[in-house]
Amino acid sequence: MKELQDPLPKDNETTARHSPKRLRTGLITTLVGYTALIMGARPSVFGMDRSPVIGFVQTAFFIIGIGIICIGGYITLMSFWPKNYVSLTADFGLRLVGTGFVIAVFTGMADVFGFGSHQLPSVPFFGPLQASGVVSGEGVIAIGLIMMISSSAHIANEKNKKLKKN
Repeated sequence: MKELQDPLPKDNETTARHSPKRLRTGLITTLVGYTALIMGARPSVFGMDRSPVIGFVQTAFFIIGIGIICIGGYITLMSFWPKNYVSLTADFGLRLVGTGFVIAVFTGMADVFGFGSHQLPSVPFFGPLQASGVVSGEGVIAIGLIMMISSSAHIANEKNKKLKKN
């Protein structure tokens, strides 16, 4: 008697599709980025506040923190995708994460780059226009990360299509 093949992935196939080591690495990287973000945005939390305004070093540090969070989020979310399979939506989401980071960098460092409201040689600081630009960039990053979330039902459907073809 011919055995029927189960088109759904077995338990060991679904659990083996993501790497716990990559997941752990991505989450730790994200936490390191969040710590850098907080250290740049609110250094008083760590007892390092020396200025009443957010200056160049603080702005650079929290933008570096945002970048590390983007890398950690990418590593974490890509660890849930099966090997050699990423949807077009997830690929587009990665590009949105990069675009959001570029928006955050250029709006946060506008004064330093010379197109902000406080031109050099005056002291550059992080103002309300720059804050709204960075928040916009973070929103684009969040949309990109949401697009990178793996749908296990979608992946199971793709595996079913491949099994039906064979």
